[in-house]
Amino acid sequence: MLATLRDTPSDAEIISHQLLIRGGYIRRVGAGIYAYLPLMWRVLKKINAIVKEEIDATGALETLLPQLQPAELWKKSGRWQGYTDGEGIMFHLIDRQGKELGLGPTHEEVITSLVGEIVNSYRQLPLTLYQIQSKFRDEIRPRFGLMRGREFIMKDAYSFHSDEASLQKGYASMGVAYRKIFNRCGLEALVVDADSGAIGGSASQEFMIASETGEDLILTSPDNKYSANQEKAVSVPTQEVPLAVEETSIIRTPGQSTIDKLCAENGFAPSQIVKSLVMLAKTDDGHSQPLLLCLRGDHELNEVKLVNAITSETGKTVQEITIISPKQLAEQGLSPFPFGYIGPDIDDVVLKGAKSWNNNFLRIFDSSVCSLKKFICGANQNDKHLIGATWETVGGIPIKTDIRKAKSGERCLHDPTQMLQERRGIEVGHIFQLGQKYSEALGACFTNERGLQEPLWMGCYGIGISRLAQAAIEQHHDEAGMIWPIAIAPFEAIVVIANMKDEQQKELGKKFYNQLKEAGVDALLDDRDERAGVKFKDADLIGIPWRVVVGRDSSEGKVELFQRSSRKTEKLVTEEAINTLISEITQTKPID
Repeated sequence: MLATLRDTPSDAEIISHQLLIRGGYIRRVGAGIYAYLPLMWRVLKKINAIVKEEIDATGALETLLPQLQPAELWKKSGRWQGYTDGEGIMFHLIDRQGKELGLGPTHEEVITSLVGEIVNSYRQLPLTLYQIQSKFRDEIRPRFGLMRGREFIMKDAYSFHSDEASLQKGYASMGVAYRKIFNRCGLEALVVDADSGAIGGSASQEFMIASETGEDLILTSPDNKYSANQEKAVSVPTQEVPLAVEETSIIRTPGQSTIDKLCAENGFAPSQIVKSLVMLAKTDDGHSQPLLLCLRGDHELNEVKLVNAITSETGKTVQEITIISPKQLAEQGLSPFPFGYIGPDIDDVVLKGAKSWNNNFLRIFDSSVCSLKKFICGANQNDKHLIGATWETVGGIPIKTDIRKAKSGERCLHDPTQMLQERRGIEVGHIFQLGQKYSEALGACFTNERGLQEPLWMGCYGIGISRLAQAAIEQHHDEAGMIWPIAIAPFEAIVVIANMKDEQQKELGKKFYNQLKEAGVDALLDDRDERAGVKFKDADLIGIPWRVVVGRDSSEGKVELFQRSSRKTEKLVTEEAINTLISEITQTKPID
């Protein structure tokens, strides 16, 4: 079944999305919802087979968990509100008995609860269970086809252990399996340090497919010894420009409420300025906590690092962080702040009388800004800045931690002679060391070797199956269409009968196709009553690795063998063509 399109769909923004629709692999049913047509389903089944083989080899057992999940489990883990309120991504509903349910975006709660009922002793551990099924996430902005959909296919695995050492061993084993999976799928995958995000845990790594259209920014070192998602990346900041002033003084800076304007008007360097941000964190206990954040003027805030810092300091889960606005101050009954002129020492008294906010700032200063000897900062008065300030003159340093974005061109921590480089990538896999976060919350315990009850140690491991399929096209395409890696191509070869009105071509084409099938080649026969040029364009578009053209040379018993990736063509007699094709297919399939 070929249902190709000549024109690029107007709603497809990136090349892989465009080609999958044009090639008849997927069709949009609704926003972020796609039907997998026969060609795509063959690709997905081949990816599934590779995933199953490698995950099975780790000793994991396949299962199938319910997609409809009771809210009670998620409330026990503390994730229900964050996943369903506001911009939460969980589809949720109330059944006819009035009970809350959610469509599973992930399955930590369900699997932890089940294993907690089944496993009683350390003798039953370690245990790893996995599944391949559809997941659901109510994306605010579904886009890029299968890259960010609201329904997608995922492999998720969960491991259970008796101690942290066993967890780390299982985590490492799964990392090896992931490398094999992506290699067998014919993909170049980068392994990067990552933030654990809403899943949580002590450590995690992402597996990225390098692509210019990737949504994730990756920072890597030239020696390939360090790579991290920007959310997690660390670096040595560039050296600040020393501020050569003797005394502290207040200067007038009317209309200079931004770093750029302040520097342009006074000849300052951004690295000499302490930038003070006021934000609001809403936490899982229902509180709204005002934040005062300080960074160097040439640095940007990393909100993921900030969220982690708040959680570490308060023990509370952050649900949302927003910039405090004049409108919010008015709603709280507070006087206006001197926005653009706020300093590190703004007094908590400005929050006194807030209707629903905490009445003090949680003050978090970035580590790099704390190393400044003298600096420029807001004077907490409109149109005025303090020049030559020191941390002693502005009240000292409260919480000091890394909350800035590392960026390309900064020095690496592991080797300061190496400079971070920037790449973009598509996340296709993520592995986590969860520790005891979920087992503690859900009461999933076992009896350890000392006869004591202890929460299970857990790991979590995901691969986006449908996303991986589309990411493969981002890495493997040209101006004519897709170029599938041989291991996951819907077919290994396509036999094209150039002229269906020529009986000799028809006979040889069908005979050759049958011989390929008998030899174990996964082949497709194009015997449509279309012009040869249409068939060739469609074959290029759908990206089958090998094309066999049965055309004018059929009278001599010859066919044309065409490799899609190299575009190399040669004419061979049928027997030689079959032997060559089998040999080439065998050689180009990645091995473990």
